[in-house]
Amino acid sequence: MSAEVFLDTNILVYAVTSDDRDQAKRQRALEIIEAEDFAISVQVLQEFYVTVTRKLAEPLTPEHALAWIEELEAFPCVSIETSLVKNAIEISVRYQTSYWDGAILAAAESISVPRLYSEDLNHGQLYGSVEAFNPFL
Repeated sequence: MSAEVFLDTNILVYAVTSDDRDQAKRQRALEIIEAEDFAISVQVLQEFYVTVTRKLAEPLTPEHALAWIEELEAFPCVSIETSLVKNAIEISVRYQTSYWDGAILAAAESISVPRLYSEDLNHGQLYGSVEAFNPFL
């Protein structure tokens, strides 16, 4: 399993938003999905499903969200295992992030992906071997 970048949940959420205020981010997210060699994690898929079916102004139907998830199955996806949970805790403590951000970083690191696309972490900061990059700046 390998990839050039790891995608945080927000990239996928922007790809499906219909909110007019986020159309530039939607376009950028779609460009990333179409052009990048990326990986995700089970956590990202879980967060994606909950967010797009419950938290968007115009939520997706469960069926539409599932169709997206089925398309994303073509890309490397990191499973959640006990070792990943322990690494996530260590990362979250070391870098003072939320556990959830630590888990995304741990997933990226577990498959040696050097760059994480996310707007939730400090742009340009190295978190262990993973550099956070905000593609919307």
